[in-house]
Amino acid sequence: MQLEKFIYIVLIFLTISACGSGDRKEKEMPEVAVTAGPEVPNRLTEAEKAEEWELLFDGVSTQGWHGYLGAATTDWKVKDGVLYTDGGSGDLVTDELFSDFELKVDWKIETHGNSGIFYFVVESPEYPRIHHTGPEFQIIDDENYPQELQDNQKTGANSDVLAPSSMEARAPGNWNRTRIVSRAGKMEHWLNGKQILAFDANSPEWRSAVAASKFSAFDYAMQLYGKIGLQDHGGPVWFKNIKIRKL
Repeated sequence: MQLEKFIYIVLIFLTISACGSGDRKEKEMPEVAVTAGPEVPNRLTEAEKAEEWELLFDGVSTQGWHGYLGAATTDWKVKDGVLYTDGGSGDLVTDELFSDFELKVDWKIETHGNSGIFYFVVESPEYPRIHHTGPEFQIIDDENYPQELQDNQKTGANSDVLAPSSMEARAPGNWNRTRIVSRAGKMEHWLNGKQILAFDANSPEWRSAVAASKFSAFDYAMQLYGKIGLQDHGGPVWFKNIKIRKL
């Protein structure tokens, strides 16, 4: 009798253990399914959809963008899911304005290349160039640019104002991923997974740095909302996976 009771208890224990293991697998599998697999260019992942990301570039057209101050954008091209210019096409800006946001952009340049990603751009005839109002995430060939660069002119800098904490750009010809975060004027610049700059655009320290820069004569970042801009500095530059979410 005691032996039968012991066997019965063991069988119950094994059954419960098997059921518990199955439950754990069912809970884990959906998480794996959501995150598994390679990223599809210019498409939102299921996780990004859940976090309310939006595409700023659809991979096939310049829809949602236009030339700064209405300039033609016909020289900006889209090929194989990449938005690019060979130079001489003018700057692009978004149709929409943004304030608090998180932005992701993949980009690459060639040797000697120079470009930038702008934010808080005020598009108005009184400002002929996007850098008159918009801070810039600098994109440049740090090693081979034909002019000597100061630290605050290198990739990831708040161009000509604040220098990045480290040089994280890959060699020309390779893709890089920029991330820019704006929260009530508190800004973060990220490059290839590493935060390289943080500043408060409302702080007197930052305003002093602007006053000491070439932007002191402009209405530079006087309002902390505006358009996102992509710079044509006269040479080739390529962009893809341009995504944003409002915070």
